[in-house]
Amino acid sequence: MLDPENLYEVDSDVPDLTGAVLLHHFDGFMDAGAAGRVLVEHLLETYEHRVIARFDVDGLLDYRSRRPLMTYSTDRWADFAAPELVVYLLHDAIGTPFILLTGSEPDLRWEAFTQAVRSLIERWGVRLTVGFHGIPMGVPHTRPLGVVAHATRRELISEHQSFFNRVQVPGNVSALLELRLGESGHDAVGFAAQVPHYLAQSTYPAVAMTLLDHVVQATGLVLPADSLRETARRADAEVQRQVVESEEISQVVGALERQYDAFAEAAGKESLLLETAEDMPSAEELGAEVERFLAEQQGFTDPRDN
Repeated sequence: MLDPENLYEVDSDVPDLTGAVLLHHFDGFMDAGAAGRVLVEHLLETYEHRVIARFDVDGLLDYRSRRPLMTYSTDRWADFAAPELVVYLLHDAIGTPFILLTGSEPDLRWEAFTQAVRSLIERWGVRLTVGFHGIPMGVPHTRPLGVVAHATRRELISEHQSFFNRVQVPGNVSALLELRLGESGHDAVGFAAQVPHYLAQSTYPAVAMTLLDHVVQATGLVLPADSLRETARRADAEVQRQVVESEEISQVVGALERQYDAFAEAAGKESLLLETAEDMPSAEELGAEVERFLAEQQGFTDPRDN
């Protein structure tokens, strides 16, 4: 077996990162509402950053399954949009360093890749690893968005209610990384924001805001979100316009609101963020929703395209 550390190159000028947090999000699996991608874009647009490590994508990706775009100009090939899998160094609003691992999810060598990430975590003295993405759920956009939290130790998410006792879903590198880190004694947390299923195929910034709030709570990083909040406000207004103009969608949203409010009233709560597993979809229903999301390629018009 090849040494996992051969899968990446590290910059020669990396500062002391002892006690830093590593955030991660990979393109290629599930990300309803583009929740994780929007959060990554917000962080990179808001904070100065530089690459401190780069993975060998030629050894990790299947180009034929996800063909990168190439640009043809008049009579020649002009550009190749090479995929990347990199580690960025950023600093929050008060100068605290943190790390962001993002890019294309590896198609190959998952175990070697997770070992490689673990070696970087141990090399830099990372104290906590946090992953995030969006999942489709039967909830309305007009009510508080929930988050499914999981971790290598229950103490890391003690304020979160467990939604499911046991469920099987398609595997992904982010989940495997969390699993392997836990097995080796490292702290890791994951957040899956619940996205209204009728918005799962669109870009929905409000759910990225929800993820950011949970990342801040879990890590203690100071990450103001004024620009993301304004983007979410505009997108919400466009979503509401589309709902009003479509009788079919209005009926779906109304039914989900009534279901949500009935559960909340029965539980004596204002929201379902801490609802019990009995009130949530079954494992079979969640698995079916996940499979549908991965297979479908249609849905709302993307609010950010307007």
